[in-house]
Amino acid sequence: MASPYQAIRVSDHVYWVGAIDWAVRDFHGYLTQRGTTYNAFLVMGDRIALIDTVRSAFFDEMMARIASVVDPSRIDVIVSNHAELDHSGGLRQAIAALNPTDVHASDQGVKALIEHFGPIDNLTPVSEAQPLDLGNMGLSFIETRMLHWPDSMFSYLAEDQVLFCQDAFGMHLATSERFDDELPLDLLNYEAARYYANILMPLSTMVTKLLERYGKLGLAVKYLATDHGPIWRSRLDHIMGLYGQWAAQAPSRKAVVAYETMWGSTSRMAHAVAEGLIAQGVSTKVMKLGACHRSDIATEVLDAGALLLGTPTLNSTMLPQVADVLCYLRGLQPKNLVGAVFGSHGWNGKGVDHARESLAAMGVELVGDAVRSKYVPDATTLDQCRALGESVAHRLGQICPA
Repeated sequence: MASPYQAIRVSDHVYWVGAIDWAVRDFHGYLTQRGTTYNAFLVMGDRIALIDTVRSAFFDEMMARIASVVDPSRIDVIVSNHAELDHSGGLRQAIAALNPTDVHASDQGVKALIEHFGPIDNLTPVSEAQPLDLGNMGLSFIETRMLHWPDSMFSYLAEDQVLFCQDAFGMHLATSERFDDELPLDLLNYEAARYYANILMPLSTMVTKLLERYGKLGLAVKYLATDHGPIWRSRLDHIMGLYGQWAAQAPSRKAVVAYETMWGSTSRMAHAVAEGLIAQGVSTKVMKLGACHRSDIATEVLDAGALLLGTPTLNSTMLPQVADVLCYLRGLQPKNLVGAVFGSHGWNGKGVDHARESLAAMGVELVGDAVRSKYVPDATTLDQCRALGESVAHRLGQICPA
């Protein structure tokens, strides 16, 4: 009986042989509400190469797709562009099943794979100065350290103008479509932004350097073969442009008001703050942390200029939901933000103090004093909240005039 899993042709010599994970909903604390793919690619040269593998649970699916094109035992070479387990998890199984002549990774990739799996036969490093001969074609390599691991690299097939770009330019998106032009642009924009915000934002300086270097290399590229999500073949300049924009982290006239509430007081304050922002023409997102995942907050912060945070006090500190998102955002290192803090409290208001200290530690430029309400905010306190929003809007106007 034929397998239900079939390879999909990408170019003259390249096939997609990856796997679709329709069910995954958490990726290191990042909500993957639309699943993901683990993309692996078969290069049909005189020497056949497999570029990356898949998460170990999907190994059989990858092997079935390979078998729909060629006898898997004919694969001569495996190239690992990135050692993270969603791409190398099936490597040990692949080596045992395929018995390849060579297994290649970057110098740092060789070290990482050995640290993950122990000694690997025929595992050798490649370098930018050392193309890999596949007989009738060749693979060249571009080291992309810290995009987003030290071992990361790109592989380039000049004959088909395919750039295998591991986790760069990808997204967590499980679909039946394999190419960008088969999917709505607004969906691609959102999921690509979400992916960048939650994975690559802290590496934005490295992204800028990569884009500059990529431009100088002058590679002819028709396909960006990412390790997650669709393959880019029609909107390459578009996604490159978005990466340049996101990496710059230029502030905009957009504010994120993130808060959690116990008995509704901080919620009332959050909406008053938002009204002050909106009245001054600032695009505003009001996000209750109990209804919005931490990765939703990060996605909205990516192109924002302001982050305003509201918390009650619980046990002499901020609510756990607020601490969670602050810890997460601090790791993502957003830049060029202004911000403010507000919140309600009972006999002690240290939650607001701790939240303010956390924003300051993130490098957020704090505007004005925190607005506090003991128990339920009265009209005067709500006016102060609105004024706080207006003050942040004024500062945003100085930084990025309309």
